Amino acid sequence: MVSYSNPIADTIIVKKDPRLDMLVKKQTEINEVTTREARRNVPGFRIQVINTTDRNAAIQAKTTVYRLFPELKAYLLYQSPYFRLRVGNFEDRKAAESYQRQLSREFKQNVYIVNDVVEVNPDRSNEE
Repeated sequence: MVSYSNPIADTIIVKKDPRLDMLVKKQTEINEVTTREARRNVPGFRIQVINTTDRNAAIQAKTTVYRLFPELKAYLLYQSPYFRLRVGNFEDRKAAESYQRQLSREFKQNVYIVNDVVEVNPDRSNEE
């Protein structure tokens, strides 16, 4: 028997449809949009300013926080029968401690730092 090598038979040619590149690009864009929200929320800290059954007291505390610290975002939570006011989106505890001392001067009740899921700047989350 005679054996010989056929260079054409040893070569595989793959022809890719250019629409596949378009589909991959589109899927990448979809993944970016659908996962953006999850990337914006990370474990961090907030400061609990008030925990009361008096709704008006909680709203008054929120107004005071906005007046004194307009840079802090306030979250008024209701978990029956309590209204809780938490402020800030701190990724590290040290920054929260600085605000805690300032808030303790204004609010005589227990102002303390709590673990929470916080919002981060979406521009910064893209860099990480």
